[in-house]
Amino acid sequence: MTTHGHILFDTAIGACGLAWGPHGITGAQLPEASEAAASTRLRRRFPGSVAMAPTPAIADAITRIQALLAGAPADLAPIELDLGPVPDFNRRVYAVARAIPPGRTLTYGEVATRLGDPLLARDVGQALGRNPFPIIVPCHRVLGAGGKLVGFSAPGGTNTKRRLLEIEGARIGPALPLFDTHAN
Repeated sequence: MTTHGHILFDTAIGACGLAWGPHGITGAQLPEASEAAASTRLRRRFPGSVAMAPTPAIADAITRIQALLAGAPADLAPIELDLGPVPDFNRRVYAVARAIPPGRTLTYGEVATRLGDPLLARDVGQALGRNPFPIIVPCHRVLGAGGKLVGFSAPGGTNTKRRLLEIEGARIGPALPLFDTHAN
């Protein structure tokens, strides 16, 4: 994976970043405590990349990400990712995660089941914890068993995960009964 350029851009939740090379986006950065911290982390993750103006494909990705983070409908599926160095299992996990629409969630176990083995839930969690493309590969849409908000390696941890899900209008937590069956 060769990264040539990177850019920070404003969103409704703070400064996000993208890094890219000749085969697509090589990484995405969610906001840090400050724009300077986000810039430092982006440069550390992608040494040798240069801050530069976005290509048309990167400008389109930025527009789509900004819209999604502002709560508007936005399809991130067309954004091209450089999956060259990503292990095959992680690619499969990321493909399932990318198919989860905004406002919806799956559990780690449900992702594992879609991959053909419900016993791979922990492996799914590890793959998502290594996701270099947060938001584009929406690992925030994958929850623990019973819909529990667990594990998020991005800055802010589960608070950031909750915020992203709320922006998308997702229901967090276990489903509640439609009617109170214990009414007096």
